[in-house]
Amino acid sequence: MGSSDEPRDIGSAEQCEPVITVTNEFTSVRVQKVKTGAGERLEISSLRVPRSIRLDPLVLESLIWRPFDDLAKGLETPFGVDADAEDQAAE
Repeated sequence: MGSSDEPRDIGSAEQCEPVITVTNEFTSVRVQKVKTGAGERLEISSLRVPRSIRLDPLVLESLIWRPFDDLAKGLETPFGVDADAEDQAAE
């Protein structure tokens, strides 16, 4: 719903807004509001890895419903659980 893990080309939206780049010592991302046939989305693209995501307003709002610690847990395995961890969990 409203998001995708598929890499996207920022230029593929119908209309694009200015791009904002946010950087720290760990990574850099581009953030841009795009208008699609399904409505407005916020597109976040990593400059470090070839991935992007488009989030609709409801998904964006849902981020503030969760405690920050719940969101930060995603940093423990940012690219998903690896096969070794899955094997250990099954035992």
